[in-house]
Amino acid sequence: MAAKYDRIAADLREQILTGQLGPGERVRAEEELVGEYGVSRNTLRQALAALESEGLIVRRHGIGTFVREARQRICRTTDRYQWEKDRVLLPREERAATGATERDTGLEMDDLQFSAVYTEESASKGLAAVFGVEAGTKLLRRVHTTRKRGEKAPLASGVSYLVYDVAAENPELLKSENEPWPGGTQHQLSTIGIELDRIVDHVSSRPPTAEEIESLDIDPGVSVMVMRKISIDTTDRVVEVSDIVWPGDRIELQYTTKLRPWPKRKSSARATGSKG
Repeated sequence: MAAKYDRIAADLREQILTGQLGPGERVRAEEELVGEYGVSRNTLRQALAALESEGLIVRRHGIGTFVREARQRICRTTDRYQWEKDRVLLPREERAATGATERDTGLEMDDLQFSAVYTEESASKGLAAVFGVEAGTKLLRRVHTTRKRGEKAPLASGVSYLVYDVAAENPELLKSENEPWPGGTQHQLSTIGIELDRIVDHVSSRPPTAEEIESLDIDPGVSVMVMRKISIDTTDRVVEVSDIVWPGDRIELQYTTKLRPWPKRKSSARATGSKG
């Protein structure tokens, strides 16, 4: 049997998700909810804490509890990288019309604000090991920031690394003013003869740092989703490493795995589970 606070959280969650309690609306006072559900204040607060950790409500000390305003969500699917690779071959006009962020959010380019900051950095031992280069090798560090207009926090916090001398084969890749680049990183790499063979994502979750709470506008109790994305070319060389952090209440990673069929049997007989 579910705990009392779970049942209360489930009821309030349904009211929020069905719109009975709308974004920005104040949730009934604790005294009223305690009487309505016939529970202790401590049990009620457990239920509210659960909803807060899901990013559904915001509790403001001395003011009350409110349904959180809707935030822009992101959905990354398994075909995202192939979609990006296919776009490399499109004319510039088509590549410039939309990008991966628009695909992940359903927004238009005019809905978004982009910025990019490029710096040079010496590879740490950890990054050097991933790239397969010597520690201290010069890297191009690229911080991309994308915001939905009207929201103060970016959709994510992300930094991308390229080996500087590799990127420098096309000097245009060293200029942040060329961002957003039509066709994204895969097209950038294609200009120096690099085709990606595969991308490996390492995904985990953890509590946010103090800096992330501030920069991503994360409510108390909300974890972050962390991904290291490693891009490997057709010669088996790591060519890009990206570290991305999303607020856990705004990201959905949607994976579809196609399963191979069983080999066809020579006999038409099927196992029935019966003896004999």
